[in-house]
Amino acid sequence: MDTPSNNYAALENRLSRWMAGGGGGFEEHALEVHAFQRENNPDYRAFCAGFPPAGRWQDIPAVPVAAFKTSDLRCFPADRTIRTFETSGTTGGRPGNHHFCSLSLYLHAATRGWLGAGLPADAILSLIPRAAEAPRSSLSQMASWLVPGDRSFFNRREDLLRALEDAPKAVLFGTALAFLDFFEGLGDRSVELPEGSLAVETGGYKGTRRGMPKPELYRLFQKHLGLREDSVWNEYGMTELSSQFYTHGLGRPHLSPHWARGLVVDPGTGAEVEEGETGMLRLFDVANLGSVLAIQTRDLAIRRGGDFELLGRDPAALPRGCSLSADEWLS
Repeated sequence: MDTPSNNYAALENRLSRWMAGGGGGFEEHALEVHAFQRENNPDYRAFCAGFPPAGRWQDIPAVPVAAFKTSDLRCFPADRTIRTFETSGTTGGRPGNHHFCSLSLYLHAATRGWLGAGLPADAILSLIPRAAEAPRSSLSQMASWLVPGDRSFFNRREDLLRALEDAPKAVLFGTALAFLDFFEGLGDRSVELPEGSLAVETGGYKGTRRGMPKPELYRLFQKHLGLREDSVWNEYGMTELSSQFYTHGLGRPHLSPHWARGLVVDPGTGAEVEEGETGMLRLFDVANLGSVLAIQTRDLAIRRGGDFELLGRDPAALPRGCSLSADEWLS
């Protein structure tokens, strides 16, 4: 008889091949992963008891993102855990934990998602700590896969500036906070990056008192690096996911890799909103095999066809009526 371990390995191999190939089949794979998780993840199984069986990927029950702080969401024995990534809390409360018994699908999602979005694989310079320096950070793990060690410039502003001045082309990858620190440290200095250069910003200003609206931050890319607005990309991901969503410029939707989806839902009913309407973002990530593939975020988004335009984390900005139920529904 197959054990959960054997089932996991076989399913992981099938998903790896599918992710490498591309194309359709999302619903089939999502429902298969959901069935596996419902059987092998005790906390998720208990959560699903209040929902009817899912006949479509859109019907797969999504756990609130806060569940990663309060529940042990894994589909394998705890002693098989090889890595646990930890969320960065905003108020010093208990962090969320995302457990992995294998990093294979996360590696595929991070590297193939980057290339699939149209981002180059070379000339990447990182403002993110290496995985060895921040072993609990999923973003650091992703950056370590994408960027060679000698191209990491976390907390090395002057070294980075020199590298940019000599680079024939550059792809800068960092958090919004790291870029803001870099720009403030430059003062009035600037460097004109060569044609074809890009920046990819991610994250935000969690756990700090600092912040800057995105249009203002993007103007600093123009001022200090000579990068136009549409040459600045945003990577949207989270510790609780294995996959990422990308866009560039302002006011454009984030696009999903073929193994993930974003659904914008009404917080009062949980139903998908109409095209162009605002709701709460629900994410489905088939690469999240070892935990839960469906996650209800606290982020606002606008439905744009099969994709979403991210607005940010502010349930109070929902249309009147929805805002009153958002926090209660998410909890």
